[in-house]
Amino acid sequence: MLWPYKTPGIPDNLFERLPGIPLSKREVRLLLISALRLTKDSVVWDIGAGTGTIPVEIGLLCPENTIIAVERDEDVAKLIRRNCDRFGVNNVTIFEGNAPDCLSELQPQPDRVCIEGGSPIKDIITQVWQRLKPEGRLVATAANLETLYLISEGFAALQARNIEVVQAGVNRLETRGVHQTLAAVDPIFILSGEKF
Repeated sequence: MLWPYKTPGIPDNLFERLPGIPLSKREVRLLLISALRLTKDSVVWDIGAGTGTIPVEIGLLCPENTIIAVERDEDVAKLIRRNCDRFGVNNVTIFEGNAPDCLSELQPQPDRVCIEGGSPIKDIITQVWQRLKPEGRLVATAANLETLYLISEGFAALQARNIEVVQAGVNRLETRGVHQTLAAVDPIFILSGEKF
C-alpha cells in the first residue's frame, strides 16, 4: 500500500504529476482538509481538482464520503483517476467540465466544497453557494491579492458566516550542495465560510 497511514499528509512526490498542472503542497492540503470540517458522510465537491491531491487525501481519510472532483481538461481528469488508483481510492467521481457552467450537472448536492482554482472565481463561488446545503462549508484558496479580494467580496455578498482567513507560510528543509537550508513553499491564502 502506497500510503498505509490513517493520517493525511501524503508526501508530494508520491503523486503522479503532469508538467504545468498545480499540486496543492502537503502542508496546504492539511490546512484545507482541516478547514472543510468533514463529517462521516460529507458530500465534497473539489472544483479545479488539478492533480487530485485533495480528493485522494479525503478519500483515504473518509472512505464513506462522496467526493466529486471537477476538472475541465481531459488529460488532467485522467491524471486524477490515475492518482486515485495509485492510492486505492474508490469513492471519488471525476467530472470533466468547466465551472461554473457544469455545476448544475453535479449530483448529489454538496455540504462541503473546496475551490482550488477557476475563473471567474466570483461566479464560481456564487453558483456553488446556490447548491451548497444549509450549514455547509466552502473553502477556497488564493495565491494572489486579486483572487483574495474577489473571494472575500464573494463571501461578503453571500453573507457567509464564520469566515476564516489563513495565510500559510511554510518552509521546508532542503539540501543544496553540502548545506541544508530552509526553502519557502509558495504562500497561499485559505478562506472558509459557512452557509446558514
